[in-house]
Amino acid sequence: MKQWKRFACLFLALVMFSSFSKSAGLVYAGELTNASIQKKEEEVKQAKEEKKTLQNNLTDVKNLKKQLEESKANLSTYITELDASLATIQTKIAELKTLISDKETEIANKEVELEEAVAVQETQYEAMKSRIKFMYEKGDTFYLELLFASESFGDMLNKAEYIEMLSAYDREKLNEYAAQTEYVTLCKEGLEAEKDVLEEAKTSVEAEETAMNELIAAKEQEINAVSNDIKNKEAAIAEYEAYIAEQNETIAALEKAIAEERKKLAAEQGRKYDGGVFTWPAPSYTRISDEYGNRIHPILKTPQFHNGLDMAAPGGSPILAAYDGKVVAAAYSATMGNYIMIDHGDGLYTIYMHASALYVKNGAEVNKGDKIAAVGTTGRSTGNHLHFSVRLNGNYVSPWNYLRS
Repeated sequence: MKQWKRFACLFLALVMFSSFSKSAGLVYAGELTNASIQKKEEEVKQAKEEKKTLQNNLTDVKNLKKQLEESKANLSTYITELDASLATIQTKIAELKTLISDKETEIANKEVELEEAVAVQETQYEAMKSRIKFMYEKGDTFYLELLFASESFGDMLNKAEYIEMLSAYDREKLNEYAAQTEYVTLCKEGLEAEKDVLEEAKTSVEAEETAMNELIAAKEQEINAVSNDIKNKEAAIAEYEAYIAEQNETIAALEKAIAEERKKLAAEQGRKYDGGVFTWPAPSYTRISDEYGNRIHPILKTPQFHNGLDMAAPGGSPILAAYDGKVVAAAYSATMGNYIMIDHGDGLYTIYMHASALYVKNGAEVNKGDKIAAVGTTGRSTGNHLHFSVRLNGNYVSPWNYLRS
């Protein structure tokens, strides 16, 4: 009997040693092959790289203003180049705001993911505590009792296999807990990394908006300086009328091209304006900064004709199509800046000037109230606003005729 017990104890020791050896190798192997953990590690790495990219991609407004100095000799060239820079910055701001929205959603999802991972970890921890307590209280006597109760050598081998299965189960649970703990740590790290990206994106938006405002102020200063440098009023008036004439020439050329196209398509029914009331094209407007019609020019201090309504809306706020129609121009000029012209039929057109961004292309069909552009200060403009004009049969008419029923 003593020999049987010695043999059982020796056999149990071999089984436990084998379990310990396998356990030591399995935890490390699991870390390398766990796809979820590897995915989390990659997410953390990407977030850190994303933050670094945001830091490196900020507009260098000082260098940009230095480059623009070279083109100040020609105001039109200067305005065109500066507006191109404003467009780039505006695009960056739009992308950053989209990123901020996306990151806020991702962070909310990752917070839920972390809560779920911690809940699993806590459940595993409680289960392991119970198992460890049981093993501490029973010690090896539990396994010895199993072996000593064997009726034969074959029975002992079967029970030894059962003991090995219990040990393997313990190893598996230990490995799962270790992997879950690492996963929770990575979830926390990933969440913090995404929050860092969010904060960096918000900081970048502020920096880009500051850069944009600096450029707008520089353009305003340059336009006013050029106007003030004109020594006699006749030259000033001539300069102003020249750029208005340039606008009119561009628009008239577009109208002529459309008229010629309609002649070629005479068999086709032309677009008809049904007489409906226009929607307000700048829903975020704060005031009418310049009315339609004859008024005293704010800089020249002489009577001049203003061919539209200036709606002083915030930069980046939406510009809407006043009525159904077809976009016949979505382009840029040094005087109108980014502008859109829409054909509503029966010789009626609307024109939207100085936009910071255009959202439709030439040839697009638009409906009343569609977002077509964003308010800006491109072209011969010294502040964010929408210049809204209406033309009928080749002449400017009061927009109020169509904005009021």
